[in-house]
Amino acid sequence: MCLAIPGQIKSFDEERHYATVEVAGVRRRVNVDLLREHALETDDWVLIHVGFAMSKISAEQAEEQMQLLTMLGEAEEAAREVRGYTFGDEP
Repeated sequence: MCLAIPGQIKSFDEERHYATVEVAGVRRRVNVDLLREHALETDDWVLIHVGFAMSKISAEQAEEQMQLLTMLGEAEEAAREVRGYTFGDEP
């Protein structure tokens, strides 16, 4: 089981409480309230855990994390985990 999965922000809801993120081709809404002080923008990368963005990371860090997950055989598990996130209407 993955602890944190890198996802790229694709859009925000009107109130900016939720963002649509993409992980390995899967898009889901995640809560971004924990990162209010980070001025998140579209195309930023975040680490996601159980439907919440926990920290902002660089594109390089995201790539390294996905490579590590792939090496450990966890990349598909990460995609399955993201598919399970739901916060109301999905994108």
